[in-house]
Amino acid sequence: MICKLSDIMEIIGGGTPKTTNPEYWNGSIPWISVKDFNGERRYVGRTEKSITEKGLTHSSTKLLKNGDLIISARGTVGELAIIPSAMAFNQSCYGLRAKENVESMFLYYLLLNNMNILKHHTHGSVFDTITRNTFESIEIDLPDMDKQKRIAGILSAIDDKIELNTAINENLEQQAQAYFIEIFVTNTKSEWRTGTISDLGNVVGGGTPSKKVNEYYTNTGIAWITPKDLSNNKSKFISHGEIDITDLGLAKSNATLMPNGTILFSSRAPIGYIAIADGQVSTNQGFKSIVPFESIGTAYIYYFLKKNLSAIENIASGSTFKEISGSTMKKFPAIIPDTDSLSKFQQFCNPLFEQQKALEHENQRLSAIRDILLPKLMNGEIDVSRVEA
Repeated sequence: MICKLSDIMEIIGGGTPKTTNPEYWNGSIPWISVKDFNGERRYVGRTEKSITEKGLTHSSTKLLKNGDLIISARGTVGELAIIPSAMAFNQSCYGLRAKENVESMFLYYLLLNNMNILKHHTHGSVFDTITRNTFESIEIDLPDMDKQKRIAGILSAIDDKIELNTAINENLEQQAQAYFIEIFVTNTKSEWRTGTISDLGNVVGGGTPSKKVNEYYTNTGIAWITPKDLSNNKSKFISHGEIDITDLGLAKSNATLMPNGTILFSSRAPIGYIAIADGQVSTNQGFKSIVPFESIGTAYIYYFLKKNLSAIENIASGSTFKEISGSTMKKFPAIIPDTDSLSKFQQFCNPLFEQQKALEHENQRLSAIRDILLPKLMNGEIDVSRVEA
């Protein structure tokens, strides 16, 4: 059935209670803003702010229910998520509620499949905005309810596995962080000395080959990571960025080839993205990476940087944008534990890291499969008639 997007869902506007009235805030109702979206998950998790019943009734915000969708509509447009329980939201988003002839989970994947079209139909002279007219201007071919359920079931099964893997990795991460605190914070030994980050490993900057020389860049070459890559890829381990560089590009720039296990730390725009190199990598100048000394190990440095991120950010300097210089990074104070404690922690983390890495790789494969299947399922290229709904 050919219809408009606006015909198959109720479009619900949001609002903000008066910010100066404390009776409207810090209540029991989660209140969603654009910053609460997490592009790696289907469902909205915790929200930064909450409102009271009075805040709900004395503003234009509405209450969404389990299974409704929410989409960011202004500024950063096109973030999409499913509502897990009753939540309110601000005016920079739309709540979307599937009508009776539409499966809610199918609507989620239908909108994902049409997201580029939605973004193309934005309005606004100052910043991009999705309006109600955006949904009215897009036509779709809506299958019957049985096919909707079959299609949603296939895609949901993949996302369910991705989310399970993510939950396992988060649990492993909590274990490692707790053990780090136990050994190196709670039970600090008096004989440990205070040094600097330069006592933990070699601090290495990066560089960018000239963008004017095509021979410096390739799709399959030396991994070259930028802060944007870490922004787009929230994985703990990274092996490649959006584009690689050639041997010539490496030689003709300040980029440095660093070994597997190097901790990548973005030093500007923004400060504080942290990842571990999964193989040999290089970076642009937006990093102050640390190649661990063998006696220290990757795990200790990784969690040391995580724990001290705010303190490192606070010593950044710069008039245009804040940046951590190489000399500042090298001089940052660090506790140097004894070799036995470091070895014990690294041995504890090694199997956890390997499992996390394997699950991240599986999620990347599953995401690629889902992204291939999505348009094929939506346009009917794949027959779902024999798939159990």
